[in-house]
Parts: sequence; C-alpha cells; structure tokens
Amino acid sequence: MSQVLSPREVFLALVNGVAEGRWSELPDLYAERTDVVHPFHPLRAPALRTRDELREHFTPTDDVPQLRRRTTDITIHETADPEVIVAEFAYEGTVTETGEPFRLPGIFVLRVRDGEIVESRDYFDHLTGARVRGQLDALVADVRASNAV
Repeated sequence: MSQVLSPREVFLALVNGVAEGRWSELPDLYAERTDVVHPFHPLRAPALRTRDELREHFTPTDDVPQLRRRTTDITIHETADPEVIVAEFAYEGTVTETGEPFRLPGIFVLRVRDGEIVESRDYFDHLTGARVRGQLDALVADVRASNAV
C-alpha cells in the first residue's frame, strides 16, 4: 500500500516536476475532477476541470523557446484547514536559446485531498512568462482584441 502524499509533498512534486520538465507525470498529481484557476491570467483563461485538460495544459510544444529552470525561494504556509496550503516560490533560470535569465514568481493556494490536488489557485506573473517564451506580442494582441469585443 502506497503512502498518501501530504499537501506539502504534492506541491513540491508539482513545482519540481515543472522545473525538471517531467510533463507526463504532472497530471497524475491532480484528481480526475479538479478546479485549477489562474486568476491573474490576462485573458481570463477558463478553469482546468479534468486530468485530461491538465494533460493538454502540460504538454510542451516545439514552437516556444526551451527554458532551463529551478525552483527557488519556497515558503509553504500551513492553514487551519489540513487540506489547504499557501505556497510562495519562484522559478529562476535561463532561456536555452538566448541565455537570457528570468525570474518567475508565483503563489499557489492548493487544496489536496487523498494526495491529489482538487483545487488550485495559481497566481503568476503571466507577462514575464509570455516574454521569456517569446509570446508577449501575441498575448498583448490577444488582450487588445478581447477588449475590442
């Protein structure tokens, strides 16, 4: 019988899995039915509600620069609810093709039940993320287009 991971352990598996590019493993950290929201996303991206949606979300594409990153500055806050943690962290690294350094801070509010993420509020600097992936101009154009509607 395998041991159920704590919210802290699930968070660390998630952010370190992202940093190490273990994309195929990440969806398994989530419950089959989940609720993942990026409240600060400039286009108000819809919530990710299933493991299959997360599998698609985590599938890397070849049309963006490759990033070499590590997880830094991790602070995990326990809450009165044993299922919920608030975790502060940053990804730091370089864009492989250019050597450009970056720092991408984030805060996750996670609810983990039976070792799986059932809810997550992921707060990121989406503009820096788009810039280091070479997608900032496209994001700005999409934001302008969405405001014109």
